[in-house]
Amino acid sequence: MEEKKDNFEGLDRVFKLPELINYQEGAVVSKTLLDKDSGTLTVFAFDQGQKLSEHTAPHDALIQVLDGEGKITIGGVEHNVLKGDSITMPADIPHAVEALTQFKMFLIMIR
Repeated sequence: MEEKKDNFEGLDRVFKLPELINYQEGAVVSKTLLDKDSGTLTVFAFDQGQKLSEHTAPHDALIQVLDGEGKITIGGVEHNVLKGDSITMPADIPHAVEALTQFKMFLIMIR
């Protein structure tokens, strides 16, 4: 099986995750750093009030909050998260993300 091409150039360099993506008014912006059969690495920037509606994913994931404040709902339980916080999301459990302020996060999904 052919592996997918990475969307992020320069995987062999030092970088700051929050600087890889900018906020966009009224939008959620994402940038995939790595997309492999084993998992994905994606950075998101949410303008205040923007959200990802409730959905499920077939893989376990970890969110690292890079900036701002958000609300992450997992299995109906709300978690307010701030810069520096991390939270795990189990596979197949409904979850949603809402930006309470401008909000950046790093999503690590393991397949």
